[in-house]
Amino acid sequence: QVQLAESGGGLVQAGGSLRLSCAASGNIFNNKTMSWYPQGLGVQRELVASITSSGTSNYLDSVSGRFTISRDSAKNTVYLQMNSLKAEDTAIYYCNAVLAYKFGGSWYNWWGQGTQVTVSS
Repeated sequence: QVQLAESGGGLVQAGGSLRLSCAASGNIFNNKTMSWYPQGLGVQRELVASITSSGTSNYLDSVSGRFTISRDSAKNTVYLQMNSLKAEDTAIYYCNAVLAYKFGGSWYNWWGQGTQVTVSS
């Protein structure tokens, strides 16, 4: 089994910063991609940032320049540094990891339980 444990959410004023963390643990052989998906009230989850095992990162245009994703592959941990936060960034932020359990095995998606980020205007 695999678990993704997120932390770092909270309440912050507009213009402030937060740093989210997500640690994957369990039966992990390889960790291909880790990503963050916020889900606001009444809307679908949307990919805002991802990072591959080689360190290649991608961002949604609306967060580019404000959010930075990074990872510690040795710890199977991904971080999301969020600066210049806006009220519209308010959401539950879910961590996603694409993992394999063994060499040559299939890749599987795992999700964390989510962490609430609230930005007050």
